Amino acid sequence: MRATQKSEMVMNQVAVTTENLQNILDCGRPTAVEIGKLAKARVEIGRRVLWNVSKVQKYLDSIATE
Repeated sequence: MRATQKSEMVMNQVAVTTENLQNILDCGRPTAVEIGKLAKARVEIGRRVLWNVSKVQKYLDSIATE
């Protein structure tokens, strides 16, 4: 049996860690955090910081040029 690819697994999640957001966006930490903040996708649970994937996706769709 083949192992599940991480990128497929991450895209099905509602919220992801900063490291997983970097993998989704294929960029470094500062850029991923900046995009997450601009998308207003930051979710704080205690001391933990997660990013709402659907908000990031909507933000990227809104700024994409055709």
